[in-house]
Amino acid sequence: MANDSFEIETSDNPLAAVRRAHQASLELAQTLSSERSQALRRMAEALSDYSSDILEANTLDLEASRDMAVPDLLLDWLKLTPERVQGAVNILKCLSDLPDPIRRVINAPFQVEEAQTYCQLMPLGAIALVYEAFPELGAIAAGMCLKTGNSLVLKGSTEASHSNIAIANVLQEALADSQLPDHCLELLPSDTGTSVRELVNQDRYLSLIIPHGRESLVQPIIEKATVPVLRSAIGNCYLYWSPSGSLDLVRSIINDSHQSDPDPVNAIEKVLIHPEQRPSSLLSLWNGLRDKGFTIRGDEALIEEFPDLELELAQPEEWRQAYLTKTIAFKKVESLQEGMLWINQHSSGHADCLVTESYHESCQFSLGVKSASVYINVSPRFARLPKPNHTVYLGMSNRGGYYRGFINLEALTRIKHVIQGHD
Repeated sequence: MANDSFEIETSDNPLAAVRRAHQASLELAQTLSSERSQALRRMAEALSDYSSDILEANTLDLEASRDMAVPDLLLDWLKLTPERVQGAVNILKCLSDLPDPIRRVINAPFQVEEAQTYCQLMPLGAIALVYEAFPELGAIAAGMCLKTGNSLVLKGSTEASHSNIAIANVLQEALADSQLPDHCLELLPSDTGTSVRELVNQDRYLSLIIPHGRESLVQPIIEKATVPVLRSAIGNCYLYWSPSGSLDLVRSIINDSHQSDPDPVNAIEKVLIHPEQRPSSLLSLWNGLRDKGFTIRGDEALIEEFPDLELELAQPEEWRQAYLTKTIAFKKVESLQEGMLWINQHSSGHADCLVTESYHESCQFSLGVKSASVYINVSPRFARLPKPNHTVYLGMSNRGGYYRGFINLEALTRIKHVIQGHD
C-alpha cells in the first residue's frame, strides 16, 4: 500500500456513514462466530503486513502536530511505534481466539409457567468511538466490536488524521475479503467540525458512544448526547497510605501505575496520608519519586511542615482534575473515613487504592469507596491485554449507570430475555 493511497471513502454527509453502519449491524448480528473470528485474523495480518505504511502516515501526523505546537501529552499519545502496532496486532489475534460471547446463555432471573425462560448476550448494534490521538485504539475497538457482532463508527482527532485513515484503510481492505457485511467499519472525516455534535444525537442509529481522551473531549459529549455514553476515564486515581502501610509498597505501586503505555489510565496522581505517617518515610518517598522524574505537590499542611523542600502548592481545583503527567499531589487527612469521603468527592471514580496491613481497613475501604474498582496493596496498572489469550480491555469506565469498571467484550453486549413455550 503506497503512501498516496491513504484516502478513505467518506460521504459529504458524515451521518450517511452512521446509517450505513446501523444497517450493517443488523446483518452483522446474524453472522457466525467463525466468520467473525476469521475476519479478525485477516485484520491482524493486514495490520502487521502494512505496519511500515501506517508508521509513515503517523510520521506525517507527528510532523504536522509539532508544527502546530500540539502539547507534548498529545504527541506521546499520538506517536506510534512498531511495538504499539504489534500490540494492536496481538490483541486482534487474541480476540479471534477468545470464546464468542454472543448468544451465550445465562440464567434468567425469573421463570414463566409452562415455558422455558433464559437470557442470551446479544450485540448492541452500531457503536461510535470518539477518541483523541491513540491511533491504534481504532483498530482495538474495531476488533472488540466485530467480536461482539457490533458495527463501529470511528471519529478520531485531527492530529491523528493520516494515521487513522491508514489504519482504517488497512482494516477495511481486510474486511472486504471476509464474509462480513459491508460498512461494518466506518471512519468519519476528522476535519468535519460539526460531526461530533451531530454524531452524539443519532440515537436512531447508534446504540452507544464511547469517548476516550481528556476531560475536555469527554464531558461535552456526556452533556450533549442523546445516545447512551460509556465514558472511558483516564487518571486522577487516589491512594490512601495507612500508617501501617509499607513505604516500599507505596513507592512500587505509584511507579508501576504510571507504566501504562501510551495512556496513564489508572495512574495514581493523588496520595492521602495520615498525620501519624513518619516524616522520614515521606522524605524517602518524595526523593525517590523525584529521582524517577516526578513532580511533587502538596497541600498547605505539608508545605508548612516541610518548608525547606519547596513543595508546589496543589490548588483546590487540582484535587478533582487529572494531571495526565508524572505529577503526584499529597494531602493529609485525619482518618481512613475522612480519606474515603475525600476520594468519593474528588477522585475520577474508576480506580482507587489502599496500602495497609489492616484487614479491617481493607474491608472498610472496599465497602466505603464508591469507585468502579478498588485496589488493596496492589498496583492498579492498566493493560489492554493483561495476559495472552486471557481477555481484552478497551478502557476503564467510571460511569455511574448501567456499566462500570473494565470495558471488556461483555460491556459491548446486551441481555435478551427469551421465553419459549412448550409445544
